[in-house]
Amino acid sequence: MVRQQKNNNSRNKHTYRRPVEAATPYQPPFEENERVDEVLLETDSQRRGTSIIPSIEHGEGYHEAGTRDVEMYIRTYNTLLRSSGEINLKALVQAHYNIDSSLHPDARSAKPDMSAFIYSVLRLPSAILHCNLVLLGQSETVFLNQGYHVDQWEAVTAPARRRKWFYDGKETLAVYVASVSDTDDIVPILVAFQIEWNKIYYLLNEDPTTMKLLETRMDRSSPVFTEISKVVSERLHIARDDWQRLEVIWGDQLWHNLLMIGHQRKSFRMRMLGGSHVGYVRATRQWWAPVEAVLDKLQLNDRPIYFVSSNTHSLVNLVSGSIIEREEELTQFALKGPDRYLTEECRKLQEGIVPGNWHNFLYFVAREWGRTPQGQEFLKQREQQEQERGIWRVNARHGLEIDAQIFELAKLQPFEIDPRCRMPHMNLLAESRAIILNIDYPLGMAAYRMMREIMENTTQIRGIYILGKAATLNGSIGDVMISNVVLDEHSQNVYWLDNRFNASDVQPYLIYGSVLDNQKAVSAKGTFLQNRQYLDFYYQANYTVVEMESGPYLNAIYEDQYLTRYPIGENINFASLPYELGILHYASDTPYTRGKNLGAGSLSYFGMDSTYACTVAIVRRIFEQEIRRLQRTLPEPAHKEETQSKEQREKTSAS
Repeated sequence: MVRQQKNNNSRNKHTYRRPVEAATPYQPPFEENERVDEVLLETDSQRRGTSIIPSIEHGEGYHEAGTRDVEMYIRTYNTLLRSSGEINLKALVQAHYNIDSSLHPDARSAKPDMSAFIYSVLRLPSAILHCNLVLLGQSETVFLNQGYHVDQWEAVTAPARRRKWFYDGKETLAVYVASVSDTDDIVPILVAFQIEWNKIYYLLNEDPTTMKLLETRMDRSSPVFTEISKVVSERLHIARDDWQRLEVIWGDQLWHNLLMIGHQRKSFRMRMLGGSHVGYVRATRQWWAPVEAVLDKLQLNDRPIYFVSSNTHSLVNLVSGSIIEREEELTQFALKGPDRYLTEECRKLQEGIVPGNWHNFLYFVAREWGRTPQGQEFLKQREQQEQERGIWRVNARHGLEIDAQIFELAKLQPFEIDPRCRMPHMNLLAESRAIILNIDYPLGMAAYRMMREIMENTTQIRGIYILGKAATLNGSIGDVMISNVVLDEHSQNVYWLDNRFNASDVQPYLIYGSVLDNQKAVSAKGTFLQNRQYLDFYYQANYTVVEMESGPYLNAIYEDQYLTRYPIGENINFASLPYELGILHYASDTPYTRGKNLGAGSLSYFGMDSTYACTVAIVRRIFEQEIRRLQRTLPEPAHKEETQSKEQREKTSAS
């Protein structure tokens, strides 16, 4: 028995592939017929003095998690989803416990893990509270063929995850999946949500008076209401700051939602409708079709392209000028509007009490202002104003919830651009034929499919710039990381890059955080699919950035440069490419700090500091590259700097 136990530990210890130095091909972490021996796990934990914590669902033992458990979890739900019928997510609870996720550190505890719960709530539509069945499909056609008329259902969204969801008004949610990464994201989030829901259910029913307190109807401003809220939160073991976050997310529905949780345990069922590799390809082509139609209509399909993967607000805010020209209206809204937080921050910035970029604050205020009648009127006019400046929006219509934007460099107005992005010789951009194609950054393997589709349909890519969120193992939330080595977990390839960004490109525009360049990144399969042993292994190999998109993007770039599909388990040198490659990540998660993830993060505009610092660096790099190219190709007179006097420039800018 001792010998068997030792061998089992040995397998767990060596399941990781050496990320850079290994020359041997990638080996699967376990064989098809290999199973977890629960007796050995329990015996081993006793030998090491590890306490065995009974789980709420099954009462099974705790053991030290490794990559083998993560792979087992992934394989379990993927094989279950092959079934033509519904599966019960209760079957995945123990596997979820076993991975000991860094985003769900207190999964086994009888007390709620509010960090994981809030993280899940933000990534699921509010209709999930009413639902017991979740359907996964790759397109509307797939749902219709199975008899689910999602085209007639209510379209719903999640606050912090872009994905197409549809609610039938009863107990069923349908969701489009764009790649295997969507499955790796949705399943653990739903399991975590179910685990935490049921913890709260038990606590709400532990004392019969708790539900009666929630059924009490009274004015929210009443001191009695405040006292009851305190009692309920204490009985649920919810800390004050987590309770306040729930109040922000659920608002007036907080007590109603807790009553729903208290009335029944949650037991999700799930069904995959005809998922296939070809289905993912078809969904990606459906996404590209409207983008291609706009390019054809504007006769831009043969133009040089600077590709950007970021978001749909920062880049357009920087180059359109539509927010800056409404500075006075936005300032008055911040000072006199209903949001006390905006009023306080505005005054602090004006008086120089706190550091911060004024334009970043205006961009943040504009989001709140857009919900007012005046803001709604502005949004109606904004699209036309942007089109006059060569900015075109292409909203997602099919499958992939990834919007796109097209920017004609020649039509941008230099004196309306954010001051941080202005530079000498910007008048030359009026002669440019190039465009920027910006897409809302995709999740995981969807990045590979979208990059492939773009490269198959365009021929003159001049630069690829990727901006995304990541976990940092050596920094703080708000820091910016710049990597020149990327290990992709999907392909097990290690890419060596000539990343065109360094610390000096970002630091001048970053106020609160630090810039860490010369880093090494891991493109993981999912946010929940990471644990301490997993992170320790990579950290020991000096991998400090954990994200999801870079590796898939690089796999697509490989196929643009070589004759074959991307390989498996190779070291690949991308130091010399025919176009620029720049990758930036800002830290939104510090998994080595217990509970510090996106669910526990601030809801203020603090996060915009790193987002806009990175976007400014990308815009400046594109402008610099295009201006330098134009200086080489245009006749001599066009090389000279603008001859407008300072007074003329100020007059033009003011008008």
